[in-house]
Amino acid sequence: MAAIAEQHLPEPPGTSEHHPADPAALLVASGLAAGLAGCGGGAADGSIPINPVPVTPTRQQASRFLSQAGLGSGAADIDQVRQLGYAGWLDAQFALPRSSGYVDWLRSKGYDNPDNRNSFAGSNNMLWRKLIGSPDVLRQRMTLALTEIVVVSLNGLANLGFRSFSAAAYMDIVEAQAFGNFRTLLEQVSTSTAMGSYLTFRGNRKAQNGAVPDENYARELMQLFTIGLLELDIDGTPRRVNGQPVETYTQDDVSQLARVFTGWDQDTSVGTNDTPDRSIRPMVQVAGRHETGSKTFLGVNIPANTSAVDSLRIALDTLVAHPNVGPFVGRQLIQRLVTGNPSPAYVARVAKVFNDNGSGVKGDLKAVLRTILLDDEARSDRTLADPGFGKLREPLVRFLQWARTFGVTSPDDSWNIGDLSDPATRLGQSPLRSPTVFNFFRPGYVPPNSPLGDQNITAPEFQITTETSVAGYINFMQRTVSSNIGGLSGNYTGWLPLTANSQSLLDELNIVLAAGQIPAATLATLKTALDTIAITSPAGQNNRLYAALTMVLAAPEYITQK
Repeated sequence: MAAIAEQHLPEPPGTSEHHPADPAALLVASGLAAGLAGCGGGAADGSIPINPVPVTPTRQQASRFLSQAGLGSGAADIDQVRQLGYAGWLDAQFALPRSSGYVDWLRSKGYDNPDNRNSFAGSNNMLWRKLIGSPDVLRQRMTLALTEIVVVSLNGLANLGFRSFSAAAYMDIVEAQAFGNFRTLLEQVSTSTAMGSYLTFRGNRKAQNGAVPDENYARELMQLFTIGLLELDIDGTPRRVNGQPVETYTQDDVSQLARVFTGWDQDTSVGTNDTPDRSIRPMVQVAGRHETGSKTFLGVNIPANTSAVDSLRIALDTLVAHPNVGPFVGRQLIQRLVTGNPSPAYVARVAKVFNDNGSGVKGDLKAVLRTILLDDEARSDRTLADPGFGKLREPLVRFLQWARTFGVTSPDDSWNIGDLSDPATRLGQSPLRSPTVFNFFRPGYVPPNSPLGDQNITAPEFQITTETSVAGYINFMQRTVSSNIGGLSGNYTGWLPLTANSQSLLDELNIVLAAGQIPAATLATLKTALDTIAITSPAGQNNRLYAALTMVLAAPEYITQK
């Protein structure tokens, strides 16, 4: 975790630790930037733009909605959205119960065997099981989004026993609060062994003998999870005083807040080193390690001799009360679900609901999620023509869309897909495998030396888009579509009859996968290629389907989600 501790400084505009060797050439060659090379829309005063959403969505509109709200959709899912309407579909998803949790599944599969104490056994399996197989697709999409904001990575849990169980407990927290309250999420994550280990404050001691408390979590809690580096207006734009942006906190604020996170460690009153109990329980206080002196940060004083639990409560209340939290978190959720460069007006509407759900409650994530997905900028056909609206689909989301759309299942419930992080041979992204606490890509990333960079357009997913990852993704999906991944394969039975007519096949794939956003000219090119594949045998039918699916999944207009 030393690398994380060294990366707390703000990222200069146009720079990153991950960027293409030749970004301009890549953007032009891939064709992915063309659909995002403009400015965002929306009224500057935060009012909702005109052009209301239709009462009954078309198939194309329903598919577009599902690409933002879900992780894959088939014809039946599209029909359900058309029948229920957008709000009705959301209500139905909110009402779905959670399926069995991550920790429970690991136990049921015997991963609590002492032989797994120092391994990651089961960690990938439990993640794929939920992301692909759980019926509550909206909850899974929101859970994935939150794990990319309040980040824990398996790559940083090597100092824990039963690492998979610690990650499972973290995932159970995030999933349970996906439709809950942001303040509750923060408190539960802040006392989890996964976060305590990942951001190195588990076992943190008060200052003594010249040593000071570890500041890692205090810094990232403010910078990345709650308020950011600069004070923001309600629309997410930096607040300026005399023309200059204002920093939200100082180094002294970090040092003072770090004193709150002293004395927290694993609960050794339960279980043994040969059981996972200590890795899944919330951390507890160790007498004598907590700093009991007065602590002052962001203008709020925590009096001396305040208990550790109350100190944590006051600190988190202070952060959540900060005016930055609504626009800071709301903008990132918009980016994860709808568009990488949201207009200030869109951010303002979401932030206002974050600040007050209509009943005086701040941080109601269900209300925030509903607002993001039903906002006119997300639903209006007008934004389809806005060159600045939309986002790159994360490689992980593309894979999940294929898996869910084509009914991938694990008959033995093992989900042996593994780690897909290798950009050369796999996706370059895998759940809970972020290389740093800054996520796979940063919310403020602007691709340098590119049309997007020229217009200062944020496009986070481009940070992991390189020559290697573009080729690796296509090769991986071609193999996966036509064969299997970890023994799991798509169910194409209902699709094979469509291979008799290449145009019909492409039209349906275009609707289901790309919400009809692949233009006729591109489809015509794909049709010409498909028609060279004879379908006089079952093998020929399969090959035409595999080729069609691979080419659609590689089309720039699919990879660019509008």
